[in-house]
Amino acid sequence: MSTADRDQAALPMGLRERVMAASLLARGVGRPVPDVPEISADDVLARAADAFYGLLGALSGDGWKTEALRGLDVQGLVGHLIGVEHDTHRALAGDPAVAGAEHIASTQDSAVRQAGRSPALTRDEWRRAADRTLELARAADRDPAAGGRTARLAMHGIVLPLDDLLVVRAFELWVHDNDIRRAVGLPPSVPDPPVLHLMSGLAARMLPYAAARMGLHPVDVHLVLTGPGGGTWDVALGQGAGGQAGGAGQKGVAIVTDAVGFCLLAGNRVTPAELGPHITGDQSRAVSVLAAASTLALD
Repeated sequence: MSTADRDQAALPMGLRERVMAASLLARGVGRPVPDVPEISADDVLARAADAFYGLLGALSGDGWKTEALRGLDVQGLVGHLIGVEHDTHRALAGDPAVAGAEHIASTQDSAVRQAGRSPALTRDEWRRAADRTLELARAADRDPAAGGRTARLAMHGIVLPLDDLLVVRAFELWVHDNDIRRAVGLPPSVPDPPVLHLMSGLAARMLPYAAARMGLHPVDVHLVLTGPGGGTWDVALGQGAGGQAGGAGQKGVAIVTDAVGFCLLAGNRVTPAELGPHITGDQSRAVSVLAAASTLALD
């Protein structure tokens, strides 16, 4: 008998089961460690807005004139975000014209209007617009039985519950925060774990929408996002027999990657190859899923 066989034979009966049971009591399946405090969608947007405002306050005059994205300098990019907040106000007011508006075209006038203005005026206009979004959101009706706000808002070609839309707004602020940092030579920022957890969770839940747009074949995805603010999600993508998404008998893949990296992918700021995920199952299907995630960005 080998040493390994003797050691295995010496283990007390039921030890494995007791260790597994104790582990599940310490941490349920899919729960990150340490626990990430739960915060509201309002708080997610408020934190992202405060971080973005802090960045704008630290920029030099030359920094505001640095090209950041799509030919826009930093000031023009902030103008784009002012336009997005104004469209969010329209969505909250139920304006049907904003439902199908194109994200960039609808905000271009606001971006162009910043040329020649004082950066301080642009910064303050954006702050007021973001604060107005939070004011309107906090005044929205809540359904205690549903545990939150159930109203669905249509804006820029997507329809989402209000809380999800607020997380989308925080997501865009963080992505453009890093666009500006990259343009002016500042280190990238990382969201607080509670913010990151809601952002990564929303991106995971929107994978079926992205997969449908790309016409992906049905696949069940086990997504593990590591690091503070990560988590585990099981998502069925594509349409199976009988029009059901995913389902029994569909091929599955497991994708393990960093939560921050996955959010950068969903923001179309890194490629699947740059993400460097650990994949179990069909490699090509997993890469297709990750490519679909990158289409969630509106820019």
